[in-house]
Amino acid sequence: MKSEIIKSLTEAFEDHSQSTQNGIEFWFGRDLQHLLGYKEWRNFQKVILKAKTSCEASDNQIEDHFVDVTKMVNIGSGSRREIEDVMLTRYSCYLIAQNGDPRKEQISFAQNYFAIQTRKYELIEQRIKDAERLQARQKLTTSEKELSELIYERTGSDKNFGLIRSKGDQALFGKSTKAMKSQLGVPKGRALADFLPTITIKAKDFATEITVFNTKEKDLRNERKISAEHITNNRSVRKILLERGIRPEVLPPEEDIKKLERRVTKESKNIGKNPDKLQ
Repeated sequence: MKSEIIKSLTEAFEDHSQSTQNGIEFWFGRDLQHLLGYKEWRNFQKVILKAKTSCEASDNQIEDHFVDVTKMVNIGSGSRREIEDVMLTRYSCYLIAQNGDPRKEQISFAQNYFAIQTRKYELIEQRIKDAERLQARQKLTTSEKELSELIYERTGSDKNFGLIRSKGDQALFGKSTKAMKSQLGVPKGRALADFLPTITIKAKDFATEITVFNTKEKDLRNERKISAEHITNNRSVRKILLERGIRPEVLPPEEDIKKLERRVTKESKNIGKNPDKLQ
């Protein structure tokens, strides 16, 4: 396909995209019909029907991606009439293209256009999840540093923090830190939190924050009292997780946080190598 045709089709598809009040991008079926080279609406409806079947087969809700609507159109001499139409998400447009006639140039273009668009948003979603996990880990590091300094200030020993943190892990996971590291395959010398999913990192951080607050508020002054406080807080957080159907000790490990940080940093640097320019 020639580059000028690709450019023309890209502009046409983007010109006809619209957004809901919630910012969800969609296309009207009548517009897509013409973009894909179908002259008759009834013929295009057959393709839509096949796309709905594909949508259902992929365990997606049809009503989430195909919304029947009616709209008024001009029919000449100032007259208007109501016609049937359908609002289509990016995913449903992709399914329609997949079920269209691949011999049509527009269909061939649309199959790739919507595949890339769908993948692009999947990548954005994953990048956001990666950023959230990195932020959660950094926040836990800050909270644990504050607790470590507070414990040293109150007990005079730099060994008590490791002991208290381990007791907290036992209360949160129902298993020791060592057992959890072994279960998740954490390399020797690495922190358990570097391999935990975001929800568990945030759980540890929440319990740690409460311990910091109550150690100051209750003026706890020895390892026994601070340990008891930390155990209680982790047990409370575990109780909340279990009530919501989350068992922290059975969640699978996530990517090594250090590898994740390097990957995100590298991706960020690559963005600046070939930036779009206004001039």
